[in-house]
Amino acid sequence: MQPDTIEKTTTLEVDSTKSIIGMLREELKLELENLGITDSFRVKQLYHWVYNKGVQSFDEMTNIAKDLRELLKQHYNINRPKIVKEQISFDGTRKWLIQFADGELAEMVYIPESERGTLCISSQVGCTLTCKFCHTGTQKLVRNLTPYEIVSQVMVVRDRLEEWPSTRLPRLVSNIVLMGMGEPLYNYENVKKAMQIVMDKEGISISRRKITLSTSGVVPELDNCASEIGVNLAVSLHATTNEIRDDIVPLNKKYPIEELLAACRRYTEISNTKKITFEYVMLDGVNDSDQDAKRLIKLIKGIPAKINLIPFNPWPGTIYKCSPWTRIQKFAEILENAGYVSPVRTPRGRDILAACGQLKSDSVRKSKSIFKKEAEEANA
Repeated sequence: MQPDTIEKTTTLEVDSTKSIIGMLREELKLELENLGITDSFRVKQLYHWVYNKGVQSFDEMTNIAKDLRELLKQHYNINRPKIVKEQISFDGTRKWLIQFADGELAEMVYIPESERGTLCISSQVGCTLTCKFCHTGTQKLVRNLTPYEIVSQVMVVRDRLEEWPSTRLPRLVSNIVLMGMGEPLYNYENVKKAMQIVMDKEGISISRRKITLSTSGVVPELDNCASEIGVNLAVSLHATTNEIRDDIVPLNKKYPIEELLAACRRYTEISNTKKITFEYVMLDGVNDSDQDAKRLIKLIKGIPAKINLIPFNPWPGTIYKCSPWTRIQKFAEILENAGYVSPVRTPRGRDILAACGQLKSDSVRKSKSIFKKEAEEANA
């Protein structure tokens, strides 16, 4: 079955005002004080309209005086990124390509299930890593996303699913995973700020227990993440020896398995999370032997954990194949016999390249000479 595809053309609008989306409550307070508004109740009202009600126009803020709304319009905006393409898989998975003000693109995926709805968001345009089995890794890093661009992904999807206010139940978007484009811990400060906004109970109000950050193992930031954000952690392990992981996850050359797992042990203690999820993509003849399964058990001993086994999702140009189903089952059986919950992730949205490791946009990193040329043409 072919996926339903909706394509939208968009003209980028230049807006000289500042976005409120991406501001913490304290920042919003300072902004209003600069306008001469010192009433803390106004801050609460505005914050609630933006992040809880999800309004897209200041005119919708009916309990704020008209003259104040006009003043806000002069200085601020609550614009969203533009959806330029939407794809709907035969299994209900949705993938959106969104465009930011500078024209750069990122992808996000919504996975509806019977008991929850998971939104997979991006933290970078492209990726700084080059994991060999990942489609996103074939796209060089273009840039980090700002707190506005991270938070607005959640808001765009809530707009699309008509899921405002935040208190509405049941929730279509109940869970957030930072598993889209990019390595979140290489954009740590922006991700931290964005998640603080998303978790604020007076706004978007998604609990930290419903948010999972996925990392390939940027060890120096893991302690900070544990103490300052404290969300669930998913670690893209994918190998049981440094030799294999050096090849398929090159970051391992900088932070080898031993250092990564030591940081994982600290994470559970600092953040008080119940379990760490280890992501393990099943690559035929690469990392899927019985010996790999037994080594994995020894490596994670003592870490409260579950292991997600991910059937490899093919993409154009890949050199890898997915492990046969019987091999995946045997691998899972060894782990489960050792006491580890080891679900095999059901691939979702493969037909629209929305499955794990398949995201990639058409944004291209520009050289300084290209930026200079564009600037000269704009000023001509």
